[in-house]
Amino acid sequence: MKNNLIKIGVLGAGHLGQHHIKHLKVLKDSHLVGFYDSDISRAKEISKSHNVKCYKNPDDLIRNVDALSIVVPTNKHYEVAKKCIKNKKHVFIEKPITSSLEEADELILLGKKNKVLIQVGHIERINPALIALNKYKIKPEFVEIQRLAPYTSRGTDVPVVLDKMIHDIDILLSLVKAPVHKTHATGVSILTNSVDIAHARITFENNTVASVMSSRVSQDEVRKIKIFQKNLYAILDLLNGSTEIYEITPDKIDKKSSRVYVPYNHNKKNKFIAYHKPILHKVDPLALELKNFVESIRGKEKPIVPGIDGRNALNLALQIQKTIINDIK
Repeated sequence: MKNNLIKIGVLGAGHLGQHHIKHLKVLKDSHLVGFYDSDISRAKEISKSHNVKCYKNPDDLIRNVDALSIVVPTNKHYEVAKKCIKNKKHVFIEKPITSSLEEADELILLGKKNKVLIQVGHIERINPALIALNKYKIKPEFVEIQRLAPYTSRGTDVPVVLDKMIHDIDILLSLVKAPVHKTHATGVSILTNSVDIAHARITFENNTVASVMSSRVSQDEVRKIKIFQKNLYAILDLLNGSTEIYEITPDKIDKKSSRVYVPYNHNKKNKFIAYHKPILHKVDPLALELKNFVESIRGKEKPIVPGIDGRNALNLALQIQKTIINDIK
């Protein structure tokens, strides 16, 4: 075994944790030392099926690695991550970063103090449909986001805002480079004791407005983003991995490209509407997230979603959730 491999452990081997184990087993420049799960019988089965060492004590695993992937329930994120960071271990924390803003702030301060990396698992940031926007100058004036999903029991330990909507809040904050001015939100409980459907209207200080809708009681699954700005309209289908761009241009700026140009006459000025649907390739976002985590530890890349981004997404999500609860009362 080469000494420069990043030694990694996984804390939590539930549904998502097992995917982490599978990917980390084959990840280049790293070595999966083992995992820990509080369910002993399940841990033994996973250890056998994945041929990975199962630790009986999480402290032993933490001691033997450089970094940890934390895939425990949200209400355990803080205490588990805090122990890892205090032991000077890099951490990858599945979203949301913590249950409260105070906990997130403390983890970030601890990370700086102990000089370790904190990365948060907002997996949609690696969606090819979103990455395709990097080739365009995106300055949204209005954003419409829909995330609808059929009901499953997984994730219902938290409201839909922290389960589903937080993905889109993180994306929104990465697109709009301005502080939030105000929020208005409503929501209802349908099948659980917490909010299952939520809608938020967010206004930023640069006057950008966003409408964000999330539901976990839909018949069909939908994950779409529409972006409106001066001379550009973009449609992102995060579920099917497609991006469509409509731009108003003064000329056929790229005659050799796959863009389709339609004449557009406005105020006696001849312009064109350029339509482009870039070819996107399917990727395994979790594999790319974990690769980015390892490469960030090695200093080869920057974390796609650093701890501060996870903290900011949580902050806005909690504001929205608080507004909904006050509205229900």
